[in-house]
Amino acid sequence: MNALHMARTAYSNTAAPIMTPRGTEYEAFARITHRLRQAAQDKKLGYAAYVKALYDNRRLWTLLAANVADKDNQLPKELRAQIFYLAEFTEKHTADILAKKADETALIEINTAIMRGLHREGK
Repeated sequence: MNALHMARTAYSNTAAPIMTPRGTEYEAFARITHRLRQAAQDKKLGYAAYVKALYDNRRLWTLLAANVADKDNQLPKELRAQIFYLAEFTEKHTADILAKKADETALIEINTAIMRGLHREGK
């Protein structure tokens, strides 16, 4: 690395923008839902990517379930129960998809609804 390059980059903004927890959740849902949509369109060509997208979506929901099951979680009890139910549904529906008994449409719709809620509440 030469001195000129070091001088140009010395004061550049290397930090990522600060996100709120809601913004972080939205970004996670957006990224995973986008990958799930893409993989669903190309599943015959890239079945491994499709299964990976399903796996990542299930991981996200498992993390959410663990979070709302925590006794210190401050969300309202009813909302916590609804999120936990959606995590259980995601688990079962993903198993049905992998068994070729269902498709990914419901998962994408749920994630999109969650994203709308996160976006609306973030304003």
